Amino acid sequence: MGGASLSSPARETQRGEEGNAGGYAARQPSLHRLVTATCAPAVCLSDDDGQLRAEGVQGLYVGDVRVLSELVVSINGVEPVVVGLDLVGGCRSVFECVAFDVGRDAPDPALLVTREREVRADGLRECLAIESCSRETIAVRLAVRVASDMAAMAAVKSGGRPPAKSVEVEDGNLRWEAPGSGQVSVVCSPAPESVASTGATLTWDIVLHHGEQRSVCVEVVHREDRPGVVRARPTKVIGKGTPRTTAGYRSEIEQGLLGTMSVRSDDPRLERFVKRSLADLESLVMATASTPDDPFVAAGVPWFLTLFGRDSIWVARMLLPLGTGIALGTLRTLAHRQGAAVDEVTAEEPGKILHELRREPSSHEGFAGGRHGEAPLMLPPVYYGTVDATPLWVCLLRDAWRWGLSEDEVGSLLDPMERCLAWMRDYGMSVNGFLSYVDRSRSGLTNQGWKDSHDAIQYHSGRLARAPVCLCEAQGYAYEAAIAGAELLDAFGRPGGDEWREFGEVLAQRFRERFWVDSPRGPFPAIAIDGDGVAVDALASNIGHLLGTGILDSEESELVATWLGRPDLDSGFGLRTLSASSAGFNPFGYHTGSVWAHDTAIAIAGLSATPGNAARQCASSFIDGVLAAAEGFEFRMPELYGGQSRDGRPAPPAYPASCRPQAWSAASAIAVVSTLAGLRPDVPAGRALLRPLSTAKALEVSGMRVDGEALCVRIRPGVTPEVDGLPARLDLEV
Repeated sequence: MGGASLSSPARETQRGEEGNAGGYAARQPSLHRLVTATCAPAVCLSDDDGQLRAEGVQGLYVGDVRVLSELVVSINGVEPVVVGLDLVGGCRSVFECVAFDVGRDAPDPALLVTREREVRADGLRECLAIESCSRETIAVRLAVRVASDMAAMAAVKSGGRPPAKSVEVEDGNLRWEAPGSGQVSVVCSPAPESVASTGATLTWDIVLHHGEQRSVCVEVVHREDRPGVVRARPTKVIGKGTPRTTAGYRSEIEQGLLGTMSVRSDDPRLERFVKRSLADLESLVMATASTPDDPFVAAGVPWFLTLFGRDSIWVARMLLPLGTGIALGTLRTLAHRQGAAVDEVTAEEPGKILHELRREPSSHEGFAGGRHGEAPLMLPPVYYGTVDATPLWVCLLRDAWRWGLSEDEVGSLLDPMERCLAWMRDYGMSVNGFLSYVDRSRSGLTNQGWKDSHDAIQYHSGRLARAPVCLCEAQGYAYEAAIAGAELLDAFGRPGGDEWREFGEVLAQRFRERFWVDSPRGPFPAIAIDGDGVAVDALASNIGHLLGTGILDSEESELVATWLGRPDLDSGFGLRTLSASSAGFNPFGYHTGSVWAHDTAIAIAGLSATPGNAARQCASSFIDGVLAAAEGFEFRMPELYGGQSRDGRPAPPAYPASCRPQAWSAASAIAVVSTLAGLRPDVPAGRALLRPLSTAKALEVSGMRVDGEALCVRIRPGVTPEVDGLPARLDLEV
């Protein structure tokens, strides 16, 4: 994924030669038709009838291990037929099925089979309720076939089909064990009447009268000795950082670690998008085993159910309207693992924020890259190959401070902030004077911005850029981080603010001189500067990330807004990653023509802060496009989707390998609503600005938090917008 490695269909390693010709991965498993239930760090992927059939990527995973590869239910040897599906929150699914050829009621089904599945942080509990609709007493045999291969997720993703592990049976309970992967147990209630000697098939002989119901529950538990990531503890941090402990795990699920937000609008899609997204985000909240009190949001399922620097930071920024707890947990977790040494294999450097955290090294033979099949992609457990997570960490700290994170909490993070700034100056800058990246390990990520696929950074002609690469948005983040860092240093009485303001202004001037590309339709920022110092002249969505960073002046911002609103970038369902006018455009290209909701949401937020009608019209078009796409995906927004023009389509086409749910796609719902409401607090300055994107439609947003206080933003046509509950110490400017 952008920001999470390995989701790109192919990759190759930059060597500095002109162009890239690399090895390509085998086709990734399709995900878009699977039913997902998540409770980080566990995720279950099944068919729409609830069956786990040991096909493709189906299964129950905990901590990157497939702990259950098969869970197949049958009645008298025949699988039930699904007739209904309900997704309850992010962790529960209910499958309604019927069984035929039972009793003498054919051709009508005579048996209802309801599967209620709840995924838990260490496994799942599935209850099977069987109800007779037959006019006569019937006898049926319920069978549940289970298996575990204890396969590493990377092996499954690369197309491997590991054999099932041998099972131990004791008193009707099942157990599998694998060195390094832990132990899996299956316990049933009531206990099965028999367990087949092969295939681990559990059976119950059941007699039912008309209207009678029987239930069987299957509980799967995974235990491991060295978990890397765990479910966040039921501690909620609100507003100024005061911990508030809930009454146990169940209370945590009910109340949530994210807070609540309710939306009432003339557009009913907004409410449904927010509700679904919050449920999915709750299921993705986790912590590292070494810092269990610091929650963050994992990047996405199934491949990225762990900490990713860039992804988790962007999600935390988007979720600030719900409170500062996730921001604080994310900042602390990443600061705990901030780089301290120079290591080319891990891409670690002093002050650098990590890219990805795993329990074990990630080796992917199917993802070989470079010319002549050079080194395969092999990432160490803690990998720092990201150019933008470090400045984004600083931006998140400043934003959280403005939303009300306490001075004590902010002050405790100023040392790692200064190390982030020093990394930009001492390690991040290329000879061209811009923040840059290059894979020196020859086995890591080729591209290290959010677009990390092998072909993401290309010229208008389709030729790929040479390393080291200086991305346009990375310069925007670096400028914003420098100015934000200076603001924090001044506010807390620390020296160095003037140095970082000068750093930012020099970078902005250099950007103005080197990045702008002339074209027949006018100037626009290049996607990057390549290793030869040449502007990479593709028109791409990256320019939307520049808005709101401060690196552009008002005239330049208006120019960017005009480009974003043109039909070669605006698909009608959101912002294309690459202009349709480019030679390398592919509507199903991972970063070369597809649409990503978070990418669009970032542009929307920037456009809302840009003067001029063109910016507001473009933002409104993107919002309508994202809502139309969300509706097409039943409001569980995927990682990405096809970039074809809307042109009467009711919904965009799915990208088959797209993660779903995915954190920053779900968080885009909060970002969109926050942009529409237009509340921009600055608690340290004692003020809040209310600048709704539009006042033409009614909108009421409850549950936003500023400085720990819950408030409501109310917008009605023809009436001055209102904020109820704003702390009295803040002056409101409408």
